[in-house]
Amino acid sequence: MRFLDAGESHGKALVAIIEGLPSGLEIDFDFIDNELTRRKQGYGRGERMNIETDRVQILSGVRGGFTLGSPIALMIPNLDHKKWTYVMGERECDRQKRVVSEVRPGHADYVGCVKYGFDDARNVLERASARETAIRTAVGAVAKLYLKKLGIEVGSHVVAIGGVNSKSAVYSASELIKADSSPVRCMDKQAEKLMMQKIDEAKKAKDTLGGVVEVVVSGMPVGVGSYVHYDRKLDYALMGAVGSVQSVKGVTIGNDTTALFGSEAHDRMYPTGSGVERKTNNAGGIEGGVSNGEDIVIRAYLKPIPTVMSGLDTVDIRTKEGVKSSPERSDVCAVPAAGVVLESVVAYALAQKISECFGGDTMAEVVDRVSRRRAR
Repeated sequence: MRFLDAGESHGKALVAIIEGLPSGLEIDFDFIDNELTRRKQGYGRGERMNIETDRVQILSGVRGGFTLGSPIALMIPNLDHKKWTYVMGERECDRQKRVVSEVRPGHADYVGCVKYGFDDARNVLERASARETAIRTAVGAVAKLYLKKLGIEVGSHVVAIGGVNSKSAVYSASELIKADSSPVRCMDKQAEKLMMQKIDEAKKAKDTLGGVVEVVVSGMPVGVGSYVHYDRKLDYALMGAVGSVQSVKGVTIGNDTTALFGSEAHDRMYPTGSGVERKTNNAGGIEGGVSNGEDIVIRAYLKPIPTVMSGLDTVDIRTKEGVKSSPERSDVCAVPAAGVVLESVVAYALAQKISECFGGDTMAEVVDRVSRRRAR
């Protein structure tokens, strides 16, 4: 299973092609659109969220609501493109309009210009923009539908914003749907208020904030992934997927056990009538690169958004002079929305690994093989 996406922030559309999904998966269009709506929400989001409707169009690979086994093509039109055709037109456009040469520290602006030989970071930021995560959310929504048929759920919540931390607690993926009722997707109501205050402070100061998101996967069967080679390990796939999301600077799986003795850190196993059980989950659901049947628990650490409206010291790459960085329309804090995106990339990585582990050309075959694994 694989996918490829394309599109610019103010281009005509975002598109993706998913290859390798089995036939017979029922596609819930409302569910996909709801995931896109979830991504747009969250306290601290910018005005772009009020412009884009974000409804997916499926162009191929689905007939009568079910996958055919052929590549699935998805598209999300950018409604804002009509205001940007003079800048982002693929044929005629004014390449000297909306030039960005005062590159933003922390963004792809400078490094992208050096890599591809540009003196206008517009050519970089349009693709590097987190707008791209809209189509990845749609791809992840399809993956969630696949996982749901196998009894696997993915959820997330915000555990920190700007140094404000929620109370430590353990949640299953199904419980985390409650996080959506919070403006910052936090399960701790007291921390929620303090996080919102912190975002208000940042907005007033024309600044930005980062934070920490926890993603939880419930219902994973034992044995997905492999210990036999580095790139077949489940944690390798998940950390790479999560780390690929804009602003993510760190990823962990399970609890921090670095200060514990091994006798305290490792999750002891006890016999049950049909297998084993554990009373702790410090490993976060993965041992030796393989799922162990416990909830998979991932934390992603996101830096503050690089578009600081007050500007940062930088260099104009055209004049080589010291200047302040250019402001672009952006969010104050995208951490709550990032949780939805992270659910999506995790879901896709898991779907890919399950496909690798169990194969199957039809959903009936995949469901049967996963069921037999659970019965062991």
